[in-house]
Amino acid sequence: MSSLPEAPSAQPRNPLHGVTLEALVTALVERYGWDGLARRAPMRCFSSDPSMASSLKFLRKTPWARERVEQIYLAMLRDRSAAAPETKGPETKGPEAKGPEAKGPEAKGPEAKAAKG
Repeated sequence: MSSLPEAPSAQPRNPLHGVTLEALVTALVERYGWDGLARRAPMRCFSSDPSMASSLKFLRKTPWARERVEQIYLAMLRDRSAAAPETKGPETKGPEAKGPEAKGPEAKGPEAKAAKG
């Protein structure tokens, strides 16, 4: 029996694709805490005796609140990616990148040898 290759993601550029609301709220609470989340999204589900269950229930029933929390999550992802160091290693530059003088006098060509004598 052969296995079929995985289908490409339907929304490869959507950072919310595949992220559950619970995972989203959990990430925000881990990053900002309930108080910080309540300051960013002033909703009673975050400020008055907050819990994951009550927050998820409210966000699932209230589209504008869910959109606001999704915006905060996307901003958090942008902040993380902007603060993260480059994934590429430092650029390695050989002597040719610095010019012929970096190679030494013998690499400058026949005119350098003729000038030396």
